[in-house]
Amino acid sequence: MAEQDSGQERTEDPSGKRLDEAREKGQVPRSQELSTVVVLISSAVAMLFVGGNLVSSLGEVMTQSFSLNRKLIMDPHMMAQQLIVALKIMAVDVGSFLAITLIAALAAPALIGGWNFSTQAMGVKPEKMSPLRGLKRIFGTQGLVELGKALGKFLLVGSIGTLILWSLRDRLLTLGRQEVEVAMTELGFIVLWGFLAICASLILIALIDVPFQLWNHTKQLRMTKQELKDENKETEGSPEVKGRIRRMQIQLSQQRMMQDVPEADVIITNPTHYAVALRYDQSKSGAPVVLAKGTDLMAQQIRMVADHHEVPIISAPPLTRAVYYSTEIGQEIPSGLYIAVAQILAFVFQLRRYKNTGGNKPNLNTEDLPIPDEFKRDE
Repeated sequence: MAEQDSGQERTEDPSGKRLDEAREKGQVPRSQELSTVVVLISSAVAMLFVGGNLVSSLGEVMTQSFSLNRKLIMDPHMMAQQLIVALKIMAVDVGSFLAITLIAALAAPALIGGWNFSTQAMGVKPEKMSPLRGLKRIFGTQGLVELGKALGKFLLVGSIGTLILWSLRDRLLTLGRQEVEVAMTELGFIVLWGFLAICASLILIALIDVPFQLWNHTKQLRMTKQELKDENKETEGSPEVKGRIRRMQIQLSQQRMMQDVPEADVIITNPTHYAVALRYDQSKSGAPVVLAKGTDLMAQQIRMVADHHEVPIISAPPLTRAVYYSTEIGQEIPSGLYIAVAQILAFVFQLRRYKNTGGNKPNLNTEDLPIPDEFKRDE
């Protein structure tokens, strides 16, 4: 198994970043056997469709070429015109065959790995010129696999070809007793279908080669655990840096939250462990919103800011815990707590009016606030 200088084994699958870097360098899985099979079978199929017309066109061209009189042969201009006529006769059939073959040659590499163009792959790499590395590739795993594929193709093609010839021996022997045109047509038919059968047999080699190439590509890009950790640090940052950033984000969030406390209409508390700042905008149709919340030290800071800005603080332990656990900062309170919070806000507004205009001092019994069972939380 491949090892680094540090002795760590490459046991981890390549990351997405490593795969992208390899693709930029032109290192993508490729199966030469698959490409060969696709091109050969496509060529055979194309010949089945256009072969008859191609032979007819070729026969017509040969007939015209061998039937020229002496005057035309001695005229250079007529010979050029004759060549153009021959090309026009065969252009459609030859063009169709070449187009199908070209499309197959372009599409075959994309079956695994997709199309990829890399300028880095075109550069000169001195390490690939090393004789030692060349010997290692020849006598290594890749070289043995290529040797096995070559022997397999030789045996497979030889066996299939022998079977085809043996099964068609009677038809081949009778070709000598047939007319030339009929014999040539029969021979072309035999050769074409034999070629297609031999090409199809190579699918077996491709089915073995494709999984191997995918496995070998992944194996070459495998990483050690240390490489994986270093890459995570590069992409996501070290745990220490991420922790510092998280703490800074929390501090900034808390600062923004504390800046909103003076705008609250009321602070409800536990009274010491929890504190929640609520604000109700009477000009809007929405429900009261939680501006800030916290426990222990944060709750104490909320109360201190509220005290400094003369925001009413009311001790309502069950309601405070219910709002704290059910509503996030910036969200409206759930509908199940509307009545309880409405009683708190009504008391605050009455208390504010009492301080401004006098009259009877309002009272509030926080023990009787209606809190549904699903919102109740034990202290």
